[in-house]
Amino acid sequence: MSTQDAPASTVLPERLTAFVRALRGHGIRVGPAETVDAAAVLQVLGLADRERIREGLAAALLRADRQRTVFDATFDLYFPLGTGELAATRAAPAADLTELRDRLAEALAANDASALTQLAGEAVDMLGGYGPTGSSGPTGTGGWSAHQTLDRLRPQTLLARVLASGRTGGSGGTDGSGASGGSGASGGFTERLEADEIRRRIEDFRGRVRGEARRRVAERRGTDEIARRGVAPSADQVDFLVANREQLAELRRTLQPLARKLATRLTARRRRAARGQIDIRRTLRRSLSTGGVPLRPAHRRHRPARPEIVLLCDVSGSAAGFANFTMLLVQAMRDQFSRVRVYAFVNRVDEVTRLITTGGADPAGLGHRIATEATVSGWHGSSDYGSALGEFAERHLDAVGPRTSVLVLGDARTNGFDPNVPALRRIAARARRVHWLNPEGPAHWGTGDSAAHAYAEVVDMHACRNARRLGELVTRLLPV
Repeated sequence: MSTQDAPASTVLPERLTAFVRALRGHGIRVGPAETVDAAAVLQVLGLADRERIREGLAAALLRADRQRTVFDATFDLYFPLGTGELAATRAAPAADLTELRDRLAEALAANDASALTQLAGEAVDMLGGYGPTGSSGPTGTGGWSAHQTLDRLRPQTLLARVLASGRTGGSGGTDGSGASGGSGASGGFTERLEADEIRRRIEDFRGRVRGEARRRVAERRGTDEIARRGVAPSADQVDFLVANREQLAELRRTLQPLARKLATRLTARRRRAARGQIDIRRTLRRSLSTGGVPLRPAHRRHRPARPEIVLLCDVSGSAAGFANFTMLLVQAMRDQFSRVRVYAFVNRVDEVTRLITTGGADPAGLGHRIATEATVSGWHGSSDYGSALGEFAERHLDAVGPRTSVLVLGDARTNGFDPNVPALRRIAARARRVHWLNPEGPAHWGTGDSAAHAYAEVVDMHACRNARRLGELVTRLLPV
């Protein structure tokens, strides 16, 4: 780290508080107490070992493993290995692409972390610059691109060379990269293990390149700006509609912890609600013996029955990830409700409660099970809210009663079909309450084929773009 520009006593507190602000901006809750602990960590560990500082700050500031990816990317921006070009990069002579790939293959075979860091800097310097001035000009339109660097360097194509180097005992095969190779019946299995390990090292190098490019862009455009825009959000803040397969898998891994947290909040709400309102007559009678001092309130105690939940979920297209996650979350919280029934639709409605209950061990396959085992579409594959709401009101309205809360999950885009608002009115008239959770933001409601505004005149519609917002809505909206 570079701390020569100003005394550490003034630089470090400012850097630490800016780092904490950036973490908060990505949804990581860091309080004053954790910030004080982090300052103590810096004081105890000193500045000599950057990785020790990384681990120490992580221990002081983080509360969950899933926050680590955001933490590491942000740490690299606020506590960089150096500024400008790394010293090792400046000292190294300019190399051509072939030589750079040869050195990268050797470093991957040896699993040499310091060499990989240096090569990441050299690769970004040689291959990642764009704009009129590349890496050395003043702030302007130029910059560095990790994607451009990796596209030109193509580290993934070095897998076979690194494996061959390890098996022949070539350069760098001294750190467990599989130099001994596999033989006999176990040879194929050993080779697969070696290949997986090299792929992991290549992915680690790709991460180093991305971090180096972010660091240089941050110096050029401002660390706070790049921390806000350039660091990928945590899984619970990724928009459902743009989440990729890996992000959805990470979301599914957070299901059980999130369900336990929400169940605890609902239990606390239920406990508070059980106290009831103050009974004025009983309060006055109880206080007669003391003349009203002290006044001991008496409550009308009641024992509310646990509510029933019905989910009506659009499982078509991009809304499927949002619907599947919500179905699994509510099913994980089923002990909080007297009954949970789940219906899925594209343009026809079918009950899928049993598919969720019996398939909890394979949440990733929920969408496939619904598509193959339930009747959710008819003569076409586009979502038709009007037909789905009408069919639910005709065939499944007996699932809704005065104790039932209905959650409709979907983007309310009708593909030009009749939205059938009267059918939604029938459902709302029978239910205790109906809430519509829309994965699109309010700015998109009513645009194109969206019938969100029409439905919002009948039921409460809430924007629900990510898992964190979903947790807040579930805690606040579901009855106790």
